[in-house]
Amino acid sequence: MMENNLKKNSSNLDEDNLKKVLSGTTTVGLIVKEGVVIGTESQATAGYTVATKQAQKLFEINKYTAATISGGVADCQYVINQIQALSRLKQVEEGQSPEPKYVANTTRNILFSGRSYFLSLMIVGGYSLDEKKGVLYGIDLLGTLFEEDKYISFGSGSPFSLGVLEADWKKEMSLSEGIDLIKTAISASRERDAASGFKIQICTIDKDGFKQIQ
Repeated sequence: MMENNLKKNSSNLDEDNLKKVLSGTTTVGLIVKEGVVIGTESQATAGYTVATKQAQKLFEINKYTAATISGGVADCQYVINQIQALSRLKQVEEGQSPEPKYVANTTRNILFSGRSYFLSLMIVGGYSLDEKKGVLYGIDLLGTLFEEDKYISFGSGSPFSLGVLEADWKKEMSLSEGIDLIKTAISASRERDAASGFKIQICTIDKDGFKQIQ
């Protein structure tokens, strides 16, 4: 009986944690002709409270790779710090910035090793010098890694952003078109999702590297 109760409590805890992870933000990434455009908004919530209007959710990992976070803030910050450090170490060893795929796989390994211990959903994107194109990856809290060839969105506001992306994304979009589309997608989420709001954070990554737009 006690074992069954423990299993039930554990199951409820996992379900509660999963609900927390899948809510509270909007992060978006999309492929364009020159590389990738990645964006998010700057609101962080604690239940029904706006904890901060200036949360940093978009991070430069190295010159050719960036990542967004959604989920538990402390967990996400820890993972970001780890992949930034491991990316720098790889760069010292090889004399050049590691590929976005390396960063994505490193992120996947960290989250997989935790097996849902880290409440984190992340978008990793960048420009591959080997493949001469933009690449985009999604990694969930269990360490599932998948590559997207169009666009991706995580967080409670993602259904609204995905609706915009489904309608308006086109192959061979320019960087400027991608920036405008990301703004429209995140704005749609801010209008309809209570957990998404305030300033938009956007970067582009192409053959010249990471560039913060706003």
